[in-house]
Amino acid sequence: MKQATKEGTFSYLKKFGTYSKDFYRFNGELFFPSLGLGTYKPEPYKEENYIINFSEAIKTALRNGINLIDTAINYRYQMSEREIGEALAEMFKTGEITREEVIIASKAGFIPLDFPFPDNPYGWIQETIVTPGLAKKEEIIIDQHCMSPKYLRWSCEQSLQNLGLEALDILFLHNPETQLGYIDTQTFYERIEEAFTLFETLRGEGKIGAYGIAAWNGFLYEEEHTEYISLARIVEIARRIGGEDHGFKYLQSPFNLAKPHAYAYANQQGEDGMYIPLMHACARFGITYMGSSPLLQKNLFKRPFAAKIGELMRTSDLSDVTSALQFARSAGAISTVFGAVEPSHVIDNTILAHIPAASIEAMEILMRDSYDV
Repeated sequence: MKQATKEGTFSYLKKFGTYSKDFYRFNGELFFPSLGLGTYKPEPYKEENYIINFSEAIKTALRNGINLIDTAINYRYQMSEREIGEALAEMFKTGEITREEVIIASKAGFIPLDFPFPDNPYGWIQETIVTPGLAKKEEIIIDQHCMSPKYLRWSCEQSLQNLGLEALDILFLHNPETQLGYIDTQTFYERIEEAFTLFETLRGEGKIGAYGIAAWNGFLYEEEHTEYISLARIVEIARRIGGEDHGFKYLQSPFNLAKPHAYAYANQQGEDGMYIPLMHACARFGITYMGSSPLLQKNLFKRPFAAKIGELMRTSDLSDVTSALQFARSAGAISTVFGAVEPSHVIDNTILAHIPAASIEAMEILMRDSYDV
């Protein structure tokens, strides 16, 4: 097989019989760990981000029960994907893991450039994207983002090459709300429809198992906001393109102690016309929700957490980082993705595999108390 499977991911979790029973979660197709490993690094232009290598952290995660690896073609100018590919190739060769056991998600939409950073990035865009006909200049927003079908196909196939894989398990359309404010709403949803049409084609070709949208604030804003995205409208597009068996199965957005809107803010309209929070809307539409940025890129730790957080999260004897991850994985996401370069940090975070998730009552107390961090 060239993708993760139900049988493969179940076989993987059985290796970790001492973990808490709720550490792994099933969405009807795959078994996910409630913590996944991400490979995003802020400020990719910093030289230090070229020196680091995620390979050892990836191998450590896979050896310790974390079989979801999340990336994007633009992370560190394609280097994150290539380092995942290195780690996977080594472990596949030795037989430590099989392709069927590992869930690999990547993203397309942002212009990735390439490592080393080109002397003329605008020239790179012209030579790599515009001149070959992957996109017209007007389809590239602020020299950063593009949703033309030809470009998205190129991006997916380049990701597969970087990763050394035949197929992705999940391909996310990456922060499409970046284009809102530069194009009108009607054009935006037309571009989503074109992207989904391509994704269904890629699915039919066996290059992706499913697709989704990874957004930052798009699904979390109030309805009147310029960058607001309606999940109901996105699902309508998916159904029109792919029928009831469409491949739009995943949605990723931030969820953390300072940004709990996906669980608490009723801004998405359900099929009954009532407004509900994003996580609830995903459940009603049959979309698997995945959390991102559980540590808010470390901005949660400007001062120590209140003792009450540890008490409610069952993490009083552990670090604030552990408490933040516990919160992020306990509300309803099938998995929440954390970033770690150091293998020791991966090991530190997997202590949560031995601790049950926090109760819904504890989560609601924290939210009701204004997220006192």
